[in-house]
Amino acid sequence: MKDEKARKSDYFLDITEEVCPMTFVKTKLLLERMEPGALLDVRLKGDEPLRNVPRSVVEMGHRVLSCDAQGDDGSHLLRIEKAR
Repeated sequence: MKDEKARKSDYFLDITEEVCPMTFVKTKLLLERMEPGALLDVRLKGDEPLRNVPRSVVEMGHRVLSCDAQGDDGSHLLRIEKAR
């Protein structure tokens, strides 16, 4: 996992201005276009997206590698590896 956190992401998605369910819909649409094994960093904000997006991604079979707070605005950076 250490190498995966150090590896540069292949894709980035900012959904901080979105509300559920669009937070997950936009994440899902991008994941569907990605190659297996690719990394996606998703910037999100708010309790509902922070609970729902990682849970839904795992239910789809992808791996959540990390979810780290970013700055003072309450946003988080969620790192996802697309299922192989």
